[in-house]
Amino acid sequence: MKEFSLKNKRIVVTGGAGFLGSHLVAELQKEKPAEIVVPRSSEFDLRKKQDAAKVVANADVVIHLAANVGGIGYNQEHPAELFYDNLLMGTHVLHESYKAGVKKFVGIGTICAYPKYTPVPFKEEDLWNGYPEETNAPYGLAKKMLLVQSQAYQDQYNYPAIYLLPTNLYGPKDNFNPESSHVIPALIRKFVEAKDANASEVTVWGTGAPTREFLFVEDAARAIVLATKHYNSPEPVNLGSNFEISIAELAHTIGDAVGYSGKVIFDTSKPDGQPRRKINTSRAEQGFGFVSEVTFAKGLKKTVEWYRSQAK
Repeated sequence: MKEFSLKNKRIVVTGGAGFLGSHLVAELQKEKPAEIVVPRSSEFDLRKKQDAAKVVANADVVIHLAANVGGIGYNQEHPAELFYDNLLMGTHVLHESYKAGVKKFVGIGTICAYPKYTPVPFKEEDLWNGYPEETNAPYGLAKKMLLVQSQAYQDQYNYPAIYLLPTNLYGPKDNFNPESSHVIPALIRKFVEAKDANASEVTVWGTGAPTREFLFVEDAARAIVLATKHYNSPEPVNLGSNFEISIAELAHTIGDAVGYSGKVIFDTSKPDGQPRRKINTSRAEQGFGFVSEVTFAKGLKKTVEWYRSQAK
């Protein structure tokens, strides 16, 4: 398959100022594009058709990362907003990209789109075999509609739109806000604050039994660039690391990484979320040669060091 070169292209990255977006922009710059455009939410509301049209005008490539997203607690408190915001953003950005003649559209989905009880490791073929875990279903289903739309536009218009499903990401520049952060940044902040305060214990949500697969953000950015250049199929693609860890082990590992020596307590009154998450990554390897490179130990060390450097 012929490579889609990004050299001298005008690339629009929605959400490009965010966590994954900032790393992706850095990775894209290596391809020597003519311009990378990062629309800001203060100027453009992608839930509005006319704003989406302005953002994608004259683009060669659109990579749609922009999302309203958070952890379990945030999902429980904002289900309607999560559904509405993500559905409209995806719908408008893809449709306006098609209308504007954008040469390649890359939609970024979410592992939350998978059914609550999916055979492990998750294979892309299992994506429609059940309902997502309840706490993140509105977000997961809204993002999943971007896959339906991508495939419909490929089918009817032969439009080059692809859809990628990254597993849980972590790394420097992550969101460490306790109101909306995901598990790794939330725990890093908790353990760092507990260590600094000499707290005797740290409380972690849930039983600790669920497992998660984590992908270092720089690996994810590299995967997106590879897919943009080499992948054209309408079939969705998982992006992961083949590394699975329980929340309990994760908590203790993060505690050790920040030098916390107190006790870890699990609040079983809080929800666990999906019981287990590990994905099959063979399609990404076969489709565009992506294999993760950063080990969890190395990635976690980098993430903790970055957070500590920001807290000073």
